[in-house]
Amino acid sequence: MNRPTSRRTVLTAALAAAATAGAVSSSAGPATAAAPSHPSSTAGPAVDNSSWHTYTDWRAGSGAGTRVVAGRRPGLVIGHAEGRTDYTDPHTGTTATWEYATWTSPVHRSTVPATEVIASWNADTPAGTWIQIELQGGYSDGTSTPWYVMGRWAAGDGDIRRTSVDGQTDGRSSVWTDTFSVDDPASGLRLASYRLRLTLHRTPGTRLTPTVRRLGAMASDIPDRFTVPASTPGLARELLVPRYSQNIHAGEYPEYDNGGEAWCSPTSSQMIIEYWGRRPTAEDLAWVKPGLADPQVCHAARFTYDYQYEGCGNWPFNAAYAATYDEMSAVVTRLNSLTDLETLIRAGIPVITSQSFLKEELTGAGYGTSGHLMTVIGFTADGDVIANDPASPSNEAVRRVYKRREWENIWLRTKRYDANGKVRSGTGGVCYLYWPARPTPVQRRVLKSFGLL
Repeated sequence: MNRPTSRRTVLTAALAAAATAGAVSSSAGPATAAAPSHPSSTAGPAVDNSSWHTYTDWRAGSGAGTRVVAGRRPGLVIGHAEGRTDYTDPHTGTTATWEYATWTSPVHRSTVPATEVIASWNADTPAGTWIQIELQGGYSDGTSTPWYVMGRWAAGDGDIRRTSVDGQTDGRSSVWTDTFSVDDPASGLRLASYRLRLTLHRTPGTRLTPTVRRLGAMASDIPDRFTVPASTPGLARELLVPRYSQNIHAGEYPEYDNGGEAWCSPTSSQMIIEYWGRRPTAEDLAWVKPGLADPQVCHAARFTYDYQYEGCGNWPFNAAYAATYDEMSAVVTRLNSLTDLETLIRAGIPVITSQSFLKEELTGAGYGTSGHLMTVIGFTADGDVIANDPASPSNEAVRRVYKRREWENIWLRTKRYDANGKVRSGTGGVCYLYWPARPTPVQRRVLKSFGLL
């Protein structure tokens, strides 16, 4: 499970404080261009997914030193260094000089004027390289946000420590670890458009380069709700997904979010990575202490760890980790209903979901949590949810069946009460989706229907 005080709880408190104080007036600088330059597709009335991942997509952006490479999976690389910059890693204190090149997306006008935006990226970063992802938004009143850092990321941890950046705000919106959020949604202010910027870094004097194969974001405006309408069961199917318990790793590698008891996100990610037939090599796992069970779970925790958040629950970092495996794609998005989730399961695509609940709100869980990831693998004939829940005492105990009505409410709501009766946040349908770069025709059709292809 995530740490007890998650950034979702902090976000709810901040939004409540902003609503109490009223709207904040602030000049946000020049407005971005309003015309859309990339076609969008909507996953539902409250969610907009958009991405750049084809050769044409990359060519539509504005590069400074970057080059588009063609092939089965087109990508963006450093063509030539546009300049040099010094970066002091806040987590090691080390200052190093890096060559860099940049790429800026066209402006995307969201089909959903948004209160939140979460970016995702899929990239290869060989040793000696790393990337920075930024977002600049256009508000509904015609002004703009500053450029916000959504992540400084590398697949490894030998060059920089992958990190989110705290303290980013213009008085009207803020970045909370991995999520851009309008500070006071009740004011009516929304993010109408955005563009993303990539900065690719490499060791000076080398021909090394990151390769970015996908960049995108999910924009959403989920209404405040403590409950959601009940859905009608429409599928009975179970996918055969490997089962891993986070709890058997309790106490292991406490430098990564205090050990396995907090590893719900990487444990869930590893289950689905292996469902798709990928796994770390023996060489990859050589750093893990001999004799530990399921060393690949330790590996996933280390390489999803966000050194600023001090946890393994950074949503885009988990997706980016999954996409480091051969021919894998991954995003963070939101779904609108269990019907959407059934559509994905029917196509053979399991889903990692994020939810929070009191012990009594989810029959059979045996615990309560302020933030937890589990893997939905199917539905029973009665429509109940079959989940691989990593918060289990053993791998054998991971498969659980949860009551449909309880489960859909704890996942899809945006507001909830904690054990003290205080209002806290819910994730509003957040999930991770991982799939092969070459999905089946049915999977491709389903993913396209959600705006992901």
